[in-house]
Amino acid sequence: MLGGLALAAGAVGAAGAYVGRKKKMKSKPRRTAGNSANVWARPGMTVTFRGELMPGRDREARTARVKDLLPSGRVTLHEVAGEHARNEFEAV
Repeated sequence: MLGGLALAAGAVGAAGAYVGRKKKMKSKPRRTAGNSANVWARPGMTVTFRGELMPGRDREARTARVKDLLPSGRVTLHEVAGEHARNEFEAV
């Protein structure tokens, strides 16, 4: 009797864990052209590199304009070559 009760409790616990895990595994919404409200940069806006990355330069020399936002979340700039990540710039 006690063994059957323990077995039933274990089955209920396993089923609950399975359902909870399945809920967490739902796909996350992807960023699309219509769902771009939460991006960190937009073409035309100015960004400033952190001072540690360009020591000895004043703020104006570390500022550049965003050319394009890439699907990876990185940006290309008008004044500086290459792709740059959000953590290279000062927080707004």
